[in-house]
Amino acid sequence: MLPEEIADARQRRYNGTISWLRKPHAELMVMRVRPDFPIPPHRPGQYCSLGLGNWEARVPGCQEENLKSGDEARVVRRAYSISHPILDDADELFDPARTDFLEFYITLVREGPDPSKPPALTPRLFMLRQGDRLNIGEKITGHFTLETVKPGDSVLFLGTGTGEAPHNYMTWELLRSGHAGKVLNACCVRMRGDLGYLATHQKLMARHPNYQYLALTTREADTIGRKVYIQDLITSGQLEEALGEPLDPARTHVFLCGNPKMIGVPQKNKETGAREYAQPTGVIEILERRGFQADNPAARVKGNVHFEEYW
Repeated sequence: MLPEEIADARQRRYNGTISWLRKPHAELMVMRVRPDFPIPPHRPGQYCSLGLGNWEARVPGCQEENLKSGDEARVVRRAYSISHPILDDADELFDPARTDFLEFYITLVREGPDPSKPPALTPRLFMLRQGDRLNIGEKITGHFTLETVKPGDSVLFLGTGTGEAPHNYMTWELLRSGHAGKVLNACCVRMRGDLGYLATHQKLMARHPNYQYLALTTREADTIGRKVYIQDLITSGQLEEALGEPLDPARTHVFLCGNPKMIGVPQKNKETGAREYAQPTGVIEILERRGFQADNPAARVKGNVHFEEYW
């Protein structure tokens, strides 16, 4: 596309401005987008879309893409859960009246699982700087919310990588509303440097006695003292030890977000109709064998294990 065509496409297709951007490292980004339109009413845990034109530059070193004729004029979009800053610059819980932006927590995907489908959006997002424009969806939706949580319930957020984005928003909501029950947030990443909100969570623990954050790593020793996955945290009893109480299905809600292998959503066998657990064993199977029940959107069943898969 010619420079004047790109300028015109940006003018017509983009409706949001990056108001703030932080990169914990080269492949991890926290980004705030100020929409041109009023932010729609929504709940913590929900998502909307971000988009950029195929005409935008991509980060060098990513899987090559071969656009077909006409593709360069298209906008590529993807849904992202909305994160939240939780604390302001004075380390106070963020004031919702000051929020004229939506925050996103994004990792750079250099190669896709399918060789014929290279990642289109994140290699372009990571070329952006503060003040740049992009497309943001005007609809915010999703069922991964706190609506069934009662004031005294224990709430566990178990995530991998940037899957903790909606958990940040829900954590902020619980703490600012004075939630009486315990809140535990565990995030599993490869390296400790992949925890983009670690400093914030450490400050929250110092201020809120009912809040705890567990940083888990798979390629280096974590705060517990060894490499550990979310599933290990539960089966070893370390989760209950950190929580200070047994996992009680009657008064505990578990939120899972991130790697589908960690979550392990059961599937219906097409031949027998039976409900079958995923392999390798995921958190849903571990918890359901202990009396919990996962949400089943198809049957309109709302349980006490809620999940959002990330790819």
